[in-house]
Amino acid sequence: MARCVVTGGAGFIGSHIVRRLLADGHEACVVDDLSTGHRENLAEVADSIELLDGSVCDRALLLRAMEGAQWVFHQAALASVQRSVDDPVASNRINVEGTLQVLAAARSCGVRRVVFASSSSVYGDAPALPKREDMTPAPKSPYAITKLAGEHYCAVYHELFGLETVSLRYFNVFGPHQDPRSQYAAVIPLFVSTLMAGRGPTVFGDGEQSRDFTYVENVAEANIRAAQAPGAPGGVFNVGCGTRYSLNDLLAMLGRILGLRVRPVYADPRPGDVRDSLADISRARQVLGFEPIVGFEEGLRRTVEWYKARAEASR
Repeated sequence: MARCVVTGGAGFIGSHIVRRLLADGHEACVVDDLSTGHRENLAEVADSIELLDGSVCDRALLLRAMEGAQWVFHQAALASVQRSVDDPVASNRINVEGTLQVLAAARSCGVRRVVFASSSSVYGDAPALPKREDMTPAPKSPYAITKLAGEHYCAVYHELFGLETVSLRYFNVFGPHQDPRSQYAAVIPLFVSTLMAGRGPTVFGDGEQSRDFTYVENVAEANIRAAQAPGAPGGVFNVGCGTRYSLNDLLAMLGRILGLRVRPVYADPRPGDVRDSLADISRARQVLGFEPIVGFEEGLRRTVEWYKARAEASR
């Protein structure tokens, strides 16, 4: 059993990693200031974890959390391209300074390995598909820049100080516990909640932009493997499914699952958004032993069922 720290562990992805760690018999400490995460995401495991309410920019809090820790899963961030466009300074403070503080604390506490949540957004909008880790990054948003900076800090801490670090470039993660209420909500929870409310979802662009949608259990699996794989330290790995669907495809699937006729409203594209995204996951397969365990359509069905159950429980 290992003591593990999950920053942002009350958030969408972080809470899934926490539950997976506990299921595997590990001890979990969560660091989260609850600015975008929610206690309810950890309600069923609240008695089994230590939750420290505070920022990843708080060095003293991080040192307390990481005492005796073997693995750190650094998920805390101000997510969303659009949020970073609206407030680049805030995104830089949390995503860059916070990552540096996490690495510094991990080094001081003798943590064995840090797994960093990066993003496919670092690739930008270059037309070549699929995206491979050896491609030159070309970030189009402040958010993407912060994630690329985090990757570089991880690499430097590994090279200079011997701290084992692994960066995972997530591709459009979705699933239960993803918040549809924020103005910066991701597309799948936003589409599901809008359709369940009987409204037509807004699509920015023509709807033919495509994404490698990745169910959250696949991401939790990749994190656990990244923490354990002998050849992973110092590496950067794509985490996706290796398939892509357009937003119009997504709406058609949601219509079938919900039994609804979908009438989207099309609007102008948003600045900073990438047109197409598709992961080459061969490096993750080879080094991490990673394989997606839940496909897109099955993940979409599970996600819709979770939102429906949540809506019924709130009535």
